[in-house]
Parts: sequence; C-alpha cells; structure tokens
Amino acid sequence: MIKYVQNLTIPCYYTDASSRLKPTSFMDLAQEAAGQHAVHLGFGYDDLIATNTAWILSRVNVKFIDAPKWREDITLTTWHKGLNRLFFLRDFILTDKDGRERVKATTSWLVLNLETRRLVRDPKLMEDGTVCTENVLETPADKVQMPKGVEPVFVMDHRVVYSDIDMNNHTNNAMYMQWAMDAIDYETASAKPLKEFTINFNRETKIGDTVSIYRVEEAREDGLHIFVEGLVEGASSFCVELVF
Repeated sequence: MIKYVQNLTIPCYYTDASSRLKPTSFMDLAQEAAGQHAVHLGFGYDDLIATNTAWILSRVNVKFIDAPKWREDITLTTWHKGLNRLFFLRDFILTDKDGRERVKATTSWLVLNLETRRLVRDPKLMEDGTVCTENVLETPADKVQMPKGVEPVFVMDHRVVYSDIDMNNHTNNAMYMQWAMDAIDYETASAKPLKEFTINFNRETKIGDTVSIYRVEEAREDGLHIFVEGLVEGASSFCVELVF
C-alpha cells in the first residue's frame, strides 16, 4: 500500500463560521491518515515506540485551493516520500467527489529517540517498497520566521492545559494551529478564505507551560500575510505564516 486513501464526509465540528474546513481540522485529518498509513508500512507508532522512538512533525505547508465545506464528501490521499536531507517527507492531497483538487500539503518529519532526544536514521524507513516520490508540492515546507525590522504585537498568553495534550504527553501539533487562528482578528479568520499556511514546530510544549503569542501582519500583492509565533521563556515554540 504505497498510498493510503481515506473517504469521509466533512462533519459540522470540522468547520468554521463560514462552514469551511478549519486548518486545525485538516491537521487532525492529516496526522491520523499519516499514522494509519505508517502502520500499514511497518513503521507506525507501535513499531517505533518499541525502540523508544517516535515520529515528530517538524514543518507543514498547506495550500487551500478551495476548502471543502460541511457535508461534502471528500477523499484524503497520503504517501511517504522517503528521506530528504534531515527530514522524512510525506504529502497529502484532498479531492472532492468529482476528483477536483481542494487541498494540497507537504510535511516534514523527524524520528526522535525519546530518551536521548537525538534524531534517528532508520534504514527501514527508506525501503524502496514504501516510498512514492510523486510531489503534490514541488518543494518541501520552508523555514518560517517572524519578519525582521517589525515589532510583533503581543496577543495573549496561553497556558498549556488538558485539551492541548496528546498521548505523547506534549501539545498536539494541531493545537498550535488553533492557537494561531485564535490570535488573528475574528473578522479575518472567519470571513476571509485562508489560501495557505506554513508552520514550523521548533520546541515542544508540555502541561503547565505558558506560551506567549505574538503577531505581525503584512499586506502584500498576493494577499494578507499574518505571522504568529509562540514563545516559552523567550524561545520559539512554533512559528506560522498564514496567507489570506
């Protein structure tokens, strides 16, 4: 099974005030599909945890061509592209019942030894039979940083709580996107279609951490670019660029 395919109908709780699929919901769908596919390929959660290792999501780039809406039937397809420099790459494409492309994404992952916190290079993950080199997006997700020469606006402090934490006992990756969307003016987040986002996960957060969230907005020819960064004790936990 080189590609993993999942069919589903968009439920109401995956959508926003405009009935569009929320970016956080796409992150939820993608991480579950990635996990299920990894199981079929022989390097899922249980396979890695047996050697005290785990997949860590590092970078994500998502392009919304036309975000699906409530009650739409969609198909999510994902595949593993093997090792590229530091990262293992995985792509996603979401299509509708007519086969039209609605969302495209590429993700960059690391394998981490949970005890030593060091990166692992496991040859098993590079077996030819598991890799599909097809690109949904031509380049891997890029590095994201706050624009230089601009003073970020402090938005809020978020204390990491029960609903943020996943089974690895740290903040789930989708929650960072939720914090980012909550840091944007509601009129923008709810009414303007999100065209693209790129997020970097720089440092894990755990229960009780306080994440200070900052925002910078820049109007450009291709749309409104909003950068959101979360800091814990001055160190970047995540940084995301959103384009509306």
